[in-house]
Amino acid sequence: MEQIRANQLIDQAKFNRFHMMLIFWCFLIIVFDGYDVVLYGLSVPFLMKEWSLTPIEVGAIGSYTAIGTAIGAILFGFAADKIGRKKVIIFSVLQFSLFTALAGFANGPVMFTVFRIIAGLGLGGVMPNVIALTADYTPKAIRNALVSIVFCGYSIGSVAAAMIGKSLLPAMGWKPIFWIAGIPLLFVPILVSFLPESISSLLAKGKEDELRAVLRRANPANPLPNSLTFEKLGSKHAGSPIVKLFEKKRTVSTLMFWICFFCAFVLIYAMSTWLPKLMLSAGYDLGSSMMFVVFLNLGAIVGTIVLGTLTNRFGFKKVLVPLYASGGIAFLLLGFKLDIAVIYTLTAVIGAASIGAQNIANAFVAEYYPAQIRSTGLGMSFGFGRIGGVVAPTLVGVLLTMNLSFQMNFLFIGIAGLIAAIAAMFVQEAYADREELLQAAG
Repeated sequence: MEQIRANQLIDQAKFNRFHMMLIFWCFLIIVFDGYDVVLYGLSVPFLMKEWSLTPIEVGAIGSYTAIGTAIGAILFGFAADKIGRKKVIIFSVLQFSLFTALAGFANGPVMFTVFRIIAGLGLGGVMPNVIALTADYTPKAIRNALVSIVFCGYSIGSVAAAMIGKSLLPAMGWKPIFWIAGIPLLFVPILVSFLPESISSLLAKGKEDELRAVLRRANPANPLPNSLTFEKLGSKHAGSPIVKLFEKKRTVSTLMFWICFFCAFVLIYAMSTWLPKLMLSAGYDLGSSMMFVVFLNLGAIVGTIVLGTLTNRFGFKKVLVPLYASGGIAFLLLGFKLDIAVIYTLTAVIGAASIGAQNIANAFVAEYYPAQIRSTGLGMSFGFGRIGGVVAPTLVGVLLTMNLSFQMNFLFIGIAGLIAAIAAMFVQEAYADREELLQAAG
């Protein structure tokens, strides 16, 4: 009986309606992920006034939420490699959408924090599994481009949050922008109907008929007769997928990925939680402060698409190392009183070097590990990275209580970019899943 590798059929497929709809729905999920993450930072000035919160209390709420995302990334990343990415994605969307909307009904900081932590669990589970599912089913020739488009959903959502916040916050307060985050609940039935389960999960469970049906949609040029069977993606061994991240000389790279993610999330959460408040403190008005969020995410979009395409030519490390370093330098310069156009430009550079660099690193990790442990590799990297998201909001809150200069506040945050650059240098590409990496290079 003839056997074929399912991945080969995906690699050879022509872009069609199946891929277009997959990218659309994955993109839309990540749009609301980005929208949700920025909401809290936009509402901070209003919450501080309404509930008489101190900077440390505000930072703590942001950190508690990030703890939820860290736990969610690890648990749901591990669960996806066991029960399937589709199930985890749908559950995560339900969780973060429902509890973010409920946070808009909170009547005090305790209830608000509880809802945000539960929503954080879902947010943590979404990104790594959407990335992995996108990588599973996109054709090799345009995989990086399509993954980059999905990643840009995060920044589009953040920009949307800033623009919606600019319109609604002064007139209606902070609650309505949280209610809007419940919109994904409406399209969960569509996700259940359309999203495919991961190839590795279908093969592991022996669901070859279901896999054959999905592959016929992904590559209709190949009829896939029922007599044809599929090769396994890799030999299945007992033991934890987490342990496999450290096998075959991957230990150093796994640890370096975790450090890169940690530092990137320090930058991302410091900016998403505190950027509007920091800029208000520096003398900018509310409208201008929200425009910084817009430029931050426009920089992230440009960085993801433009610099992400350069990885095909130069490799991931040669793009990531200078990108991380430029973010650290831009943070330092942001602390000085400069022309507003320069400040906006520096903010865009930081967006490229934090959110944009994180998007590129996501693709790097997705291609570094074999398919059968891809969600675990991403989930653990995100989980460790989210610890940086836990540290950042409280750290900035503490810095603000110390009455340091504006420049010193940004200097302390910017150091994370330089550490990420050093860590990226030590990733050992020689021990990657070579087939995935070479396919990505096309």
